[in-house]
Amino acid sequence: MKALRLHGTGDLRLHDEPAPEPRDGEVLVRVTAVGLCGSDRHWFLEGGIGDAVLDRPLVLGHEFVGTIESGSRAGERVALDPAVPCGRCSICLGGNPHLCPELRFAGHGTTDGALRTSLAWPERLAHALPDDLSDTEGSLLEPLGVALHAVDLAKARPGSTAGVFGCGPLGLLLVQTIVASDPLPHRAEAAASLGATLENREVDVTFEAAGDDAALADAMAAVRPGGRVVLVGIPEGDRTTFTASTARRKGLTLLLCRRMKPADLPRAIRLAEAGEVELGGLVSGRFALSEWREAFDELVERRGLKVVVEPQRVGDGP
Repeated sequence: MKALRLHGTGDLRLHDEPAPEPRDGEVLVRVTAVGLCGSDRHWFLEGGIGDAVLDRPLVLGHEFVGTIESGSRAGERVALDPAVPCGRCSICLGGNPHLCPELRFAGHGTTDGALRTSLAWPERLAHALPDDLSDTEGSLLEPLGVALHAVDLAKARPGSTAGVFGCGPLGLLLVQTIVASDPLPHRAEAAASLGATLENREVDVTFEAAGDDAALADAMAAVRPGGRVVLVGIPEGDRTTFTASTARRKGLTLLLCRRMKPADLPRAIRLAEAGEVELGGLVSGRFALSEWREAFDELVERRGLKVVVEPQRVGDGP
């Protein structure tokens, strides 16, 4: 099989490797689409995220779909949950398996991700993909699950107003008919096309989805006193700062969104199947695995919205 490994900052290499062997409880999956995420960008540019640093060549990619090739479900198209919690610790048993200290996550730390032609993954984390959703659309389901988790944290009620600050793919998945802000014109235009109001007004909850202090400052300025601010973006350099007096005088509640809960991916699938969210329109670039240079150039430069790599696709790369 082919696998794209990160060897160091900015150093990706395409390898020929043996096909994986599924263990008990796992299925072999032929990977068909992988969305590139802001966290993949951090790994590529910084060689890690926070205290998780590269100590071996790592396969990135955690927003993935594919077709099962082994066992009783062979031939089934699936979206895969990239998080594998232990299921035994007090955090898992307390209802927060996404915060499990022993959690393995695709494309993070020592767990290889999906930028390869096939992988073995726990069968219980493979969710059937509806026939009317393409593989490319399916690669947006994991970030949609994260958006749903962020909305849950915000505790927004019917009729609440909300602001999204940072309109990359995750931010655009948070957008309904709400205030949205982004310094990149093509992303602000995408938010407007999805129903966002590009104006400044006070809102009940805000979502910082850019991973920078300027977006957080805007989110704090826009939210009403007593409101909630959900931090979804991952900052460069593993540090976020804000003006304490703004948060204190408004009595704001700050919440940090960590990935998604196990129930969020099935929720995302149901929403997409019902046509309640726009997925395919967020994809700005599709690349073969051999075209990884072009794919990561678009990701790093933030030229578009969602970049998708299709490992089974034949491209023009080396």
